[in-house]
Amino acid sequence: MFLGPHDLIGTVSAQYQLIDKLVRSAKGETRRGLLCVGAAYAALVGWLYQDAGDMDGASFWRGVTQEIAIRSRDPHLIGYSLVNQAQVRTDLGDGHAVIDLCEAALDNADHLVPKVRILAMQQQAHGASLAGERRSVDQLLDEAVRLLPRIDDDLPWGNACRRTPGYLEVQRATCYGRLELDAEAGALWAQVLTVVPETARRDRGVYMARQATAAATARQPDQALEIARTVATIVAETRSARMRRELTALERAMRPWHDAPVGQDLTEVLAPVTQRS
Repeated sequence: MFLGPHDLIGTVSAQYQLIDKLVRSAKGETRRGLLCVGAAYAALVGWLYQDAGDMDGASFWRGVTQEIAIRSRDPHLIGYSLVNQAQVRTDLGDGHAVIDLCEAALDNADHLVPKVRILAMQQQAHGASLAGERRSVDQLLDEAVRLLPRIDDDLPWGNACRRTPGYLEVQRATCYGRLELDAEAGALWAQVLTVVPETARRDRGVYMARQATAAATARQPDQALEIARTVATIVAETRSARMRRELTALERAMRPWHDAPVGQDLTEVLAPVTQRS
């Protein structure tokens, strides 16, 4: 949780390559088990590339995840792989593709463990927010909240929904931010950040950057600046492109104060991290 994606990609992809070699000679249940583990590792590599801002790399590894999941014949893992594909489409701003993929994952919802259903519904909510559909966002996330206590599987992948404090409120706040519901998004971010541990530095940085953007669009530039100071430090240490992208959104939200002292201070704070390649 302390390291940035660039520090982890090599290690995790090497683990996947080892599993892939073992799959080629394994048989029976051992082979099937290795396929499931391999899909989980491929999903993590895809996420790391996405966090690093390499969408081509992310798309490739999401494709690997889906292929391995299909070969495993595990319906839960296949559904999870579709959610992984939808995550990439979310970052590309393609809301309709996100909805299509999540609906496909939920086609046989009654046969899926609650965790996979929750992951698909929350990702579909992101697609709905990109399409400007607030009512769908709330319906999907409210249904996911009701399912959360029913998670009882021992699957070793896709556990962010039960490991991350305030997981579904994070999704709701993000969707509200896209929908420009700034006061509601800001209140949710303040609530979420009281429960997210300091050790989850990359996640905290992303959430704080979104909170700063909500503050800026709610015409609270001084609060946005103070939050941005902390985020800039985390970006410099983790090199997270996901966080840097959120700071670029903050810069856009702060344009009304570009020539004011608070705007100039923000430019100075963000220059070392937003101007890097």
